[in-house]
Amino acid sequence: MSDKQQIFAEIDHYSETFRTISRSIGSRPELGHEEFYASELLCAELTRLGFKVERGILGLDTSFIAVFDSGKPGPTVGFLCEYDALPEIGHACGHHLICSMSIAAAAGLKAALNSNSSIGGTIRVYGTPAEETHGAKVPMAAAGLFDDCDFALMAHPYHTFERSGESLALDAIQFEFTGVAAHAAASPYEGVNALDAVLQLFNSINALRQQTRSDTRIHGIIDNGGKAPNIIPDYASAKFYVRSASRVYTNELTAKVMRCAEGAALQTGCTLKTNNYEFSYDELLTNETLSEQFNLNLIEAGIRPEEIEIGKDHGSLDLGNVSVRCPAIHPYVKVVQDRLLLHTEAFRDAAMTDYALDGMLFGAKMLAATAYDVFADPALLARIRAEFEQR
Repeated sequence: MSDKQQIFAEIDHYSETFRTISRSIGSRPELGHEEFYASELLCAELTRLGFKVERGILGLDTSFIAVFDSGKPGPTVGFLCEYDALPEIGHACGHHLICSMSIAAAAGLKAALNSNSSIGGTIRVYGTPAEETHGAKVPMAAAGLFDDCDFALMAHPYHTFERSGESLALDAIQFEFTGVAAHAAASPYEGVNALDAVLQLFNSINALRQQTRSDTRIHGIIDNGGKAPNIIPDYASAKFYVRSASRVYTNELTAKVMRCAEGAALQTGCTLKTNNYEFSYDELLTNETLSEQFNLNLIEAGIRPEEIEIGKDHGSLDLGNVSVRCPAIHPYVKVVQDRLLLHTEAFRDAAMTDYALDGMLFGAKMLAATAYDVFADPALLARIRAEFEQR
C-alpha cells in the first residue's frame, strides 16, 4: 500500500466518526467564541487520535492547537478548523464540515508519517473560533503562531470545485454621533440632530464611491437612529465594512471614510466617536504553487480539470492574516449537488446530507494528500517558500 493509499484508508477507517462529528456540530450551532460543544468534541477526537492538545490559546476559550510530532525531521503543516455558526440560520456556511475535514486530513497524514520511516515532520491542527466575526486567526497570526508553519491548508464547502483564489481586506468601523435632544415640533432649533450626521455620512460615502477602484466595497447599516420621531435624536450610530483587494488600499479607503464621518460631524455640530467593532482582515495571498498541487490531487482523484473553476472573491477571510505569515491556500470543494449560495437556509440543509458528508471526506483526503506531497518533496517545499518570500 502506498503512503497516499494509507492516508485514504485511515480516513475511510474513521469515516463514521468524522461524519458523526460533522452532524453533531451541524445540528448544534454555536456563535463565534461560544463554540464550547464543538471545541470539546474536536479536542476529544484529536486527543484520541494521538495529538497533544492545548486549549484556550491567547485566552480564547474555544480555541485550541493540537500537535503531532513524528520525531523525524521535516516540515510543519497547519490544518485550520472553523466551527462557528451564523446567527439564526446556523451552519449555513458549512463550518461543521470544515472542522471535520481538517481533523480527518490530519489523521490521514499522521498515519502516513507513522508508516514511512523516511518521511517526517509535524502536524498542527489550529482551532480558530469566530471566523464570521471576530476571527481568531487574526490575533493568532499577530502573535506569531503561524510564523514557524511551513504551510497552512483548509478547504471550504461549496457547490463546485474552485481553485484557491482571492479575498478582500476588511475594516469594520462603527461611527457614533452625539448631538442634543429637543422636542422635534416645539423647539427643534434647540437640538443637534445626530441622525442627520449619520445620513450625511451615508451621502458622503456614496459620493466617495465614484472615486474608488472597482474592487472597493463599502457597505453599512444604521444600527441606532433615535428613539422617537418627535424627539431630535441626540445619539445615532452606523456600522460599516470597508473592503478592497489589498490591505494597503483598504487603509487608504478607511482614512477617506473617516474624513467623511468627520465632515458629517462638523456639518451638523455633533461629536464623533469611532471604533473597530470587529477585527481587520488582510487579503488572502494564495500560494499558487501549493494551490496547483492541491488541484493536481483533485485531477488524480478523477475530477476533470474543467470542473475546477477559477478562484473568485467570496468576501473577506481571516485566513488572509495567516497567508501573510506563511504559505496558505483556501480552495473550495463540492459538497452540494445544486448551485446553492452560502449563508442560506438551502445550503445549510444540503450541507447536512450524506452527499455533503461524502464531499467532506473527499476534501479531507485531498488536503492530506497535498500536505503529504510537500512533506515528501523538499524541492516542492522550496518552491512554495520561494513564492511566498517573493510575494
